[in-house]
Amino acid sequence: MIQRIQTVYLLIITVLSVVTLCLPVGRFVDTEGAVVAEMYNLWLVLADGTKSYAPWALFVMLVVVALGAFWAIFLYKKRMRQVRFTIFSGLLLVGYYIAYGIFAYILGDKYGSFSLSWAAGLPAVALILDYLAFRGIMKDEMIVRSLDRLR
Repeated sequence: MIQRIQTVYLLIITVLSVVTLCLPVGRFVDTEGAVVAEMYNLWLVLADGTKSYAPWALFVMLVVVALGAFWAIFLYKKRMRQVRFTIFSGLLLVGYYIAYGIFAYILGDKYGSFSLSWAAGLPAVALILDYLAFRGIMKDEMIVRSLDRLR
């Protein structure tokens, strides 16, 4: 199970998703350059210390991606189901960026201009690794199918 490269990819996707959950993914800055709010995946921390749970959907998407990638590791005997899990997590990561952009745009009207954090790039790395895991799983499936044909 662990000797397959796609297992390592799926484990790294899980780790990247959890790390992204814990770090701020952006901040809102006013015209003078002062930070008005810091955006995490679950909440906004305003300058006065209060929290607004407006971007909670980002948190839910990343939790589902982390759990799905972790669960897909243990589906190594059922490769087609593992493929479905990786495709689903890839689609969720694309949806994460769509929702992230929408939240930044909508909340930007209220709090000021939005600047990205480096942690916002971690789901993009996870998306690339998701694609590589998909290719590895499909490669294994093609090898098994070709061996079944020879019997």
